[in-house]
Amino acid sequence: MRVAVARYRIEPRPSGFGFDAFARKQADWLGEAQKLGARLAVLPEYLSLELAAAFPPAIHADLQTSLEAIQALHEPWMALFSRLASELDMHIVAGSFLLANGRGGYRNRSYRFAPDGRHGWQDKLQLTCFEKKAGQGGAGVIEPGDALGVYEIDGVRTGTAVCYDCEFPLPVRAQREAGMQLLVVPSCTDTDAGATRVRVGCLARALENRCFVAQAVTAGEAPWSPALDANTGEAAVYAPMDAGLPDDGVLAMTRGEERWAVAELDFAALEASRERAQVANDRDWPGQLAPAIARAKFDP
Repeated sequence: MRVAVARYRIEPRPSGFGFDAFARKQADWLGEAQKLGARLAVLPEYLSLELAAAFPPAIHADLQTSLEAIQALHEPWMALFSRLASELDMHIVAGSFLLANGRGGYRNRSYRFAPDGRHGWQDKLQLTCFEKKAGQGGAGVIEPGDALGVYEIDGVRTGTAVCYDCEFPLPVRAQREAGMQLLVVPSCTDTDAGATRVRVGCLARALENRCFVAQAVTAGEAPWSPALDANTGEAAVYAPMDAGLPDDGVLAMTRGEERWAVAELDFAALEASRERAQVANDRDWPGQLAPAIARAKFDP
């Protein structure tokens, strides 16, 4: 499977940017991924917040009013990515949409679209400090998800970990135990430290689980948005650091102004690497659960 992950540049100025312009931008970006041979294209977390640029400054300058405003564009969003997946004959993970839950809150929901019209989602499970405080007066309006899943893309079992979620080993391990071979990570970070945390999380999950990890990121500056004001990091595809695989775990990474990092994922080679493994973190995982070492004792 050839996978493309985006280093997606957020619009720096909202003037004149509406849903039609957003739709043309998605067609341009995803059309480029298709020309690069991608069967799966991954866009970044918070992608839907770029749509707030379609509204006046009084709305797009405030996160909560932005979230309220973009709900009217949820149905066109779904139709857009469903159409592009079909027309391009490509699977698309469309970053995430902050979706109203009907109780005054929002789920950070990562949608996936298949060429045959099917779609599904994974909600972000762990919230960052920013998300916990998001809302007027610091009252949290973003809520965590409460379910974890694995799905198939062309027979490859795939899971989604939305940004911060990739920094937690146990949910990803649960996905691996459900057969996951590819972890998709739509992300958005606004500091170098944040970008490093997510990158290290991706590398660690690839190592622990002997799986591929595909991370998309936001890029550029958008001072008009309280959530997308600054964006850092590189899009990358990672593998376990073992025999027959890259020593640094990096299969592909964007450089300079590149918009996509593209990698050919050989799942047969990944499975075969177990037989000549230098280490076997995935197989040795149960060892850390032994009763004698699951809890450390202080020895004065």
